[in-house]
Amino acid sequence: MIRMHRLNDTEVVVNADLIESIESHGRETVLALATGNKVVVRESMTEVIQKIIEYKKTVFAGAAYLPEFLKGERCKPEGGHTCHSHS
Repeated sequence: MIRMHRLNDTEVVVNADLIESIESHGRETVLALATGNKVVVRESMTEVIQKIIEYKKTVFAGAAYLPEFLKGERCKPEGGHTCHSHS
């Protein structure tokens, strides 16, 4: 789940696993969900993607299998979203 803000500053929490596509429309970003719903937020497309990646890092921390985009990263579940790259 990721926290974002609607255009009226109301906080909204979205299931990151349900996001199918992200569209940027100027000062707003539209999230299309697998349910058919759309959520309009004030965060930029880049911010939404970063939130999704951070969420995925916490989900996959300590997992036996890591997706390609997370390889080379090591997360500490007890430390929240703190991740360190391997050198």
